[in-house]
Order: sequence, then C-alpha cells, then structure tokens
Amino acid sequence: MSLTTTSAVSKTRHEQILDTIDEVTNISASLGIAQLKVENEEINGRTITIKGREVVNFGSCSYLGLEKNPEIVEGVVDAVRKYGSQFSSSRAYASVTLYTQAESLLEEMFERPILLAPTVTLGHLSNIPVLVGDRDAVILDLQVHACVQTAAQLVKARGVHVELIRHNRVDILEERINELKDKYEKIWYMADGVYSMYGDFLPINELYRLLDSYPQFNLYVDDAHGTGWIGNNGVGYVLSQKPFHERLFLVAGLAKSFAACGGVLVFPNERVKNKVRNCGGTFIFSGPIQPPMLGAIIASAKLHLSNNIKHYQTELQKRVDYFVDTCKSFNLPLIGESNSPIFFIGVGKPGVGYNMVTRIMNKGFYINLSVFPSVPYKNTGLRIPLTVNHTFEDIYDLLSIIAEQLPFALKDNDSSIEEINKAFKI
Repeated sequence: MSLTTTSAVSKTRHEQILDTIDEVTNISASLGIAQLKVENEEINGRTITIKGREVVNFGSCSYLGLEKNPEIVEGVVDAVRKYGSQFSSSRAYASVTLYTQAESLLEEMFERPILLAPTVTLGHLSNIPVLVGDRDAVILDLQVHACVQTAAQLVKARGVHVELIRHNRVDILEERINELKDKYEKIWYMADGVYSMYGDFLPINELYRLLDSYPQFNLYVDDAHGTGWIGNNGVGYVLSQKPFHERLFLVAGLAKSFAACGGVLVFPNERVKNKVRNCGGTFIFSGPIQPPMLGAIIASAKLHLSNNIKHYQTELQKRVDYFVDTCKSFNLPLIGESNSPIFFIGVGKPGVGYNMVTRIMNKGFYINLSVFPSVPYKNTGLRIPLTVNHTFEDIYDLLSIIAEQLPFALKDNDSSIEEINKAFKI
C-alpha cells in the first residue's frame, strides 16, 4: 500500500481526538442541549428562555449574582457616557484613565502589584512565556485549565521541559522536583485554585511546604473560579488559605463572580510586573479592556473592598451547604465534594449524560453537560454551578429531578450506578 493511501486510511491521534470532539459536539447540538441561543430580551439572573420555554439557569458561573447589581450597572453606563464604547489602542501606546483607577483598586484588594489583561487566557499568554526561562522546567497538573496548558505550549516550543502529572498528587510533584532540581534553574508547578469541572481545591498547604523546602520551586495558579466568592475582599481561594508567597504567581478572573471581564495578574514584586508589561506578547499586540467593562471592574472592585461583599459570600455559602446536604439525602454520585459553588454529578457514559440533560431540560432546568474533551470520555457528568440568584427551592427541585430521572437514563443506556462508581473510582 502506498504512503498516500495509508495516510488517507490511518488517522493520527490528534485527528482521532478532533473527530471525537466534533462527534460529541454535534450530538449535543442536535439534541438541543448545547450551542443554544438564549432568547430573552432581558435577563433576570435566575431564568433564561430557550426555544420559547423559560428554564431555571444552572449554567452560570456568576457565583455572587452581581451581573445586575445597580452599582456595577451604573459603573458601566457612566464609563460609556464619558469614554464611549471603545478606546481602540494597544496599551503599549496609550490607555484611558479608567485603567489606572481599576488597577489601583485591584492592587488595594490583592495588596500586591497587578496587571489587568483583557481575559485570563490572554493574561497567561503574556505571563508564562516571560516568567519561564529557557533553563526552567514546567510541571502541569493534569486538570489545570486548558488556557494554562495552551500557554505552556509556547514555552515548550522554545525547548523548555514541560510535563503533566496526576491531579493534586503532591507526593508525585515532590518526587519530580527532586528529580529535576539538579538539571534546571527553576521548577514551575501550574495548577488551578478551584478546578472548573469538579470544583475541588488546590492542596495549598502542602504546596506552601514545598515552596519553603525547595528554593527553585515556583507556584503558578489560575484562581479564576475562586475569585470573588471567597477570601477577604474576594481575593480568591488561594489567598483565603495562605498569605502571599514570594514565589507565588497568581491569576484571578473577573468574568465570573466579579461580574465584569478580564484577568488580574498578581506578582510578588514590581520588577517582574514591569517585565511582563513590557515584554508580554498580548500586552503589546492585543487590544485593551474597553471602557464599559473597565467601568464594571471599578464598581465591582469598590463593592469587593466594602463590607457588603460578605453578605453575598454568606448567601452563596448557605446554598452550597444546602446543595451538599440535599445531594447526600438523595444519595447522588457527587464527585469531588467541596465547599466551592461548582458541583459535578457523575453519570459515566456520554449517552447517559445526553439523556439526563434532555430529561432535566424537559422538566424546566438548564444545566451544563461535561463531556469529552472537558473530562475523560467515560467520566461524563452534570456540571452544576450555583449562584446567589438560585433559591433553595430551585436547588431541591433540580436534585429531586436528577434523583428521579437517573435510573431511567441509566436503563436507556444499559448502564448502572455500579458502572458510575467504577468509572469515578467511588
């Protein structure tokens, strides 16, 4: 058989993965559970309208429900009145004074030098290639967010050693540090503060032990899903547990609890901040955060710096506790239980997931299906973020429907609770 014929028949692993993602997405879209259009002319924060039907929205990551907070809305409107809809210039040339106000407030929050990036992803794309040297090594947690993994590929292309290790396995990490420390100048571990699928946490206490034990070790954390709903002034999960470390590099997110947009790059000192500002590719070549969202950032930062934020945090935590207790009462397969507002109920096979989300939507609730490539193929689940806008009745009704419908979905797909337990090693 000729080489041309073989290439046509035999697909590479990358091509096979793309085909699987394409198939999964097409199935989800054809069933009406993904790539949906929200039809509301006005959003209330609790429900959305899909295909003419109002459903309770359990798909939002606006954990504190601040998207219609009057002060934040007015911040947006005031910024538009004063500066217009956009200021079209790279920050390498010029930026509006709103940037100065926003960054000053965020530095007050984090008590460290910060840079504002248009998104968390663009922040990583500037940060990681500048921070990581050619003689360094990078260790990625297996479940670190895709945007960190994408940015790490830029340094891998320069010849930097990049490897993956099993999720949250500090014992393996320490073994790798000891193996690599005589070969490389710095060793970076890149992870999430709150993981976006299962809502579980970074083992921060153990990682700080490694920071104190190994001078070459640096910790790089994406805490986008932790920002706002936890920590003094909403500084996030990592800083709610430990003070800032001189070798911690933190990225906070403003597009979830914060009800704005952008990424906050938090640095241990001004020198490193200025180097990323001057050399980071997306700071040089990308556009800025536009005035409306800078207005939102400023208003939200003022709210986070006030005592009022504690009310929102407390209300969310009440709902988180209630969700966990109710889940246990229904004996549902809750994966990675924590006190974060992200929950994952395992269903195993993708077919069970398609079936469950369809059943749940027919009962008046919208939720996210987590399927490959977000999770391994046989670790499909129902990803359920909570917000302050959900009522306790909403939570109970959703979980009771899941408990009621799961046996039917399993039967339709020749599966069982035992298969779910096996897939998730419960």
